[in-house]
Amino acid sequence: MAEVPALVFDLDGTLIDSAPQIHAAVSKAFRTKGLPDIAFETVKGFIGNGVGVLVARLLGHVGQNAAGDLHAELVRDFVKIYEEAHDLTTLYPGVAEVLTQLQGAGHPMGICTNKPEGPARAVLRHFKLDTAFDVVIGGDTLPERKPHPAPVHAAFAALRPGKRIFVGDSEVDAETARAAGVSLALFTGGYRKAPAESLGARIIFDHHDALPRLITHLAPRL
Repeated sequence: MAEVPALVFDLDGTLIDSAPQIHAAVSKAFRTKGLPDIAFETVKGFIGNGVGVLVARLLGHVGQNAAGDLHAELVRDFVKIYEEAHDLTTLYPGVAEVLTQLQGAGHPMGICTNKPEGPARAVLRHFKLDTAFDVVIGGDTLPERKPHPAPVHAAFAALRPGKRIFVGDSEVDAETARAAGVSLALFTGGYRKAPAESLGARIIFDHHDALPRLITHLAPRL
């Protein structure tokens, strides 16, 4: 029987659309400090490099110091708010069914996200996806976070040796895949800004239903 690749997935923008939830948590955290509201599209555009970078970028956007005590307090408040709220987060269409299909086909699967590990595990439990994944590497699991290759290497190391595919949606994920030396499957419906064809993906897909077939087609050439 042919070896099926191990799969590591990004989370935000790849499996879940969390941008509305992130915007709501940012708005609540910023309001408690007397800071102005920030437009949804602005917040969405800053997602991808972890909470610390997100808050720093947003503080800079509103003319505040992007470091120091205020930054630390906002990161803490954001994580607390965000970890306990899932009402504005949705799965992309077909995600639950496709993960079940891939798991049934024998693919070892993990998560590598820049979302803190606690909120990442919480949202996976909320959508009953936690049992699909053998490892969850968050943005605070290791000293490094994506696009450093260490987190994705750690995720694959927890699965098994052999063929590997990283599934993501963004420029950060493309840079991570290149740094880690793994093939990228790129979901076009997430938070990417650059043209999909410019990111060096081996697979580009618009809907998760297509992913099992595309992986089966690619696997012999990995």
